[in-house]
Amino acid sequence: VGAWSVFCAGHNNNRVRACDVHGCGAFNSKRGNGLHRAVDLVCDDYGIVNAPFSGSLAGPVSYKDPAGTQYDGVKLLNDVHCVRIFNLRPYRYIGPVNQGEALGYLLPLQERFSGITSHLELQMCDGTDPSPFI
Repeated sequence: VGAWSVFCAGHNNNRVRACDVHGCGAFNSKRGNGLHRAVDLVCDDYGIVNAPFSGSLAGPVSYKDPAGTQYDGVKLLNDVHCVRIFNLRPYRYIGPVNQGEALGYLLPLQERFSGITSHLELQMCDGTDPSPFI
C-alpha cells in the first residue's frame, strides 16, 4: 500500500504536533490521567484536509473528552487501514474517495484552547499507533 500522502493542504509532510501549553501530539503522550491513543498532525485553521489513502468514507465519528468538549470527524477505511480523523468538518460522510482528494476542512481549536497548535487528530480504528504510516 505504501506510505500515506500528506493530510493537510499547503504542508509538504505530516508533522506531528510538538508540545505546547495544552500537551503533546505524539502517540501515547500523557493526557490528564490517561494516554493519547492518537497522533496530532499540524494543520492550518480552516485548511483543506486530504485523504491519506484511497478508500471509503464510513460515516461520522465523535467523542467527548473528560471536560465535555466534543470532537467530530469522519471514518475512512480500505482493505488495509481504518482511521478516524477528528477536528475535521467533512464535505461528506459516505462514499469512495481517492488518495489526495479533499475530505473537508480543519475546525479551529484556538477558540476553545488558546495557544494550542492547530491540528487534526488521527486515530487508528483498532487503537494502534498510526506513526509508521505517516
